[in-house]
Amino acid sequence: MRPLLLLAVLICFHCILRKCFCTSEQDKVLFIIAATQEQASLLQNISSHNETVLWQPASPSHIAVKTPVHLYIQSSSVSQITELLRAHQFSFRVMLENTQQLIQEQIRNDTTDPKSGGMTYERYHSLEDIYHLVNITSQEHPDMTKLILIGSSFEKNPLYVLKLSGRRGPVDKAMWMDCGIHAREWISPAFCLWFIKFALTFYKQNADITTMLDEMDIYILPIMNPDGYKYTWTTNRMWRKNRSVREGSSCVGVDLNRNFDANWCTRGASSNPCSDIYCGQYPESEPEVQAVTKFLRSHKDSVKIYFSIHSYSQMLLFPYSYTHEEIPNHTELYELVQEAALKIRRHYRNQYRYGSGAKTIYLAPGGSDDWAYDQGITYSFTFELQDLGRYGFLLPPNLISSACNEAFAAVKTIALRVLEKLQ
Repeated sequence: MRPLLLLAVLICFHCILRKCFCTSEQDKVLFIIAATQEQASLLQNISSHNETVLWQPASPSHIAVKTPVHLYIQSSSVSQITELLRAHQFSFRVMLENTQQLIQEQIRNDTTDPKSGGMTYERYHSLEDIYHLVNITSQEHPDMTKLILIGSSFEKNPLYVLKLSGRRGPVDKAMWMDCGIHAREWISPAFCLWFIKFALTFYKQNADITTMLDEMDIYILPIMNPDGYKYTWTTNRMWRKNRSVREGSSCVGVDLNRNFDANWCTRGASSNPCSDIYCGQYPESEPEVQAVTKFLRSHKDSVKIYFSIHSYSQMLLFPYSYTHEEIPNHTELYELVQEAALKIRRHYRNQYRYGSGAKTIYLAPGGSDDWAYDQGITYSFTFELQDLGRYGFLLPPNLISSACNEAFAAVKTIALRVLEKLQ
């Protein structure tokens, strides 16, 4: 009995150690402000560490004096980095500390039958479930939908666009919306799925969605970066890029929103394959970007409105992001996003910043909305959905509905106003 007793004691001791030490420190997100250039430089170095992930801004190169920084830190480095920040007299606080719990909440419905219940569109879904939902939707609504395969990803996952139309004859106007270009921004594909469900459910019941579907076709790409998205479910929740591999580089992935042929790889993008804002080997080097650009080029005479849905930071943006110069219809688009932000504030009491990308955030060349605008789609927008950083990329499922309602308010406000202009 003594060996068994000893084994039991050892097991109990291991459990106590595990409870006390192994789970005492979780991954954390810190809110940090650099007060001096020296601190900004140090923070750039810290955020380049492989056990940290920069949530905001998108790249260490964008960190500047008095710029709020949201930094995700793995548990093994939390003590070391916080001690370093204190030693250099940084102003910082813990923004999020229950990261593992939030991730578990987000993936809790991974094994749930996607066909069950009315809450299907108010939870996050794996890539496989998204494919199932899109396919079953096209089968259940053959009179209003058409499933279009526009290409495949680097890992050969299909890129499906769902075309939504009213029950009417052909029209000459269309709207495009893509979601999930950055893998970790889960609220983005959740909104595309929510929008599809809302449009099909409330057609001929809700006046705004009825007008939109009666007067134009709506093309929706629910997940533009399927490889990266799948990787966030299986391996690294904080992954941003796609999963393309290049010979001669040990680093994986390209930032698809730096890969479009819009002042490609200039200031605000990186030629370093290890960077989160790596622009790729050349414009449209990535199959995901090639698929989207090929489709939009072939439909640019009909596509009048372009939306790209991102998170987080609650912003309604329009071109340009690759230069501070104003587009010819800057005032017109400014008034559109201003009206949309006002609608959100009035109905949902939430604040959204708005303006051109470069002036509102920072320079970001190679972006999809700038490319679309330069192709002649002059009503081109990028939305950053909830929230402002309370949860960041880990927005809980119970906030999906409010985030989607706000996004829809902005989409319909702009779309209906543009339709009026195109009469």
